[in-house]
Amino acid sequence: MLLTVTHTTRYAFADSVTHGLQRLRLKPKSTHGQEVIEWDMDLSGAKREAEYDDQHHNHTELVSIEPGVPEVVVTCRGTVRTMDNNGVTGQHTGHMPLWCFLRPTPLTRAGNRVRSLVASIGVDRHDTLNYLHALSHAIAEQVEYLPGTTDVTTTAEQSLTAGQGVCQDHAHIFISAGRLLDIPMRYVGGYLLMDEKVEQEAGHGWAEAYVQGLGWVGFDISNAICPDERYIRVATGCDYSEAAPVTGIAIGAGETQLDVHLSVGQKMLGGQQQSSPGGQQQQMQGR
Repeated sequence: MLLTVTHTTRYAFADSVTHGLQRLRLKPKSTHGQEVIEWDMDLSGAKREAEYDDQHHNHTELVSIEPGVPEVVVTCRGTVRTMDNNGVTGQHTGHMPLWCFLRPTPLTRAGNRVRSLVASIGVDRHDTLNYLHALSHAIAEQVEYLPGTTDVTTTAEQSLTAGQGVCQDHAHIFISAGRLLDIPMRYVGGYLLMDEKVEQEAGHGWAEAYVQGLGWVGFDISNAICPDERYIRVATGCDYSEAAPVTGIAIGAGETQLDVHLSVGQKMLGGQQQSSPGGQQQQMQGR
């Protein structure tokens, strides 16, 4: 499947910025069943300072905010060819050893609710793949998908206790539970072409578990499926904070207003395109 993406992130500042840096993980890579045909990123109000691959092999760019600008706009446009591998990403690559994906993080540290969830799954834990599918269904049943009830700082334990959250929270609960069973788990951020829906989130999140004999296998708890050719993988991490598309700091910015627009479409024969617009919040710290 040939997917096209246009993703614009705009930060408007109430006061004059004296210094600001942003870390961008917005460019997908040609790996794990996808090929990046083209990808461009335009900046307004900021300039590139460096680019590198981080510890998770994510393409990362550091940009500085130009002092005094009223806003920063980051626009990405690209085309990616994807394929359906039944959710299987494959064997582990990159700089991080598998044991790193077993350690708890502040967002995924298990509490009593997560431990109870793990104990409640009536499937043999040694049948790892079936257990993970059962775990995914249990999380979807217990945590209602409800935008606006959580944010980027909400932990797995908090969202499971509240019984509400979004894709990020579903993924964090799944990751937290899997690590209790010594299964390497990681967070994946990217894009999703929605079926028969006009609106969608500006970015999507799901989880991957390392299953012996298969390698990394994806689970989209919010949509109750394993990722297929409608998904574009952009960044991975031990939790959302390590795969967030935009993070940064702006000194002197005052109140910051965030506006995000996303269009993900399928490129059809004859140059036609089907697309779905939408928006969501991303992470930026200001002070």
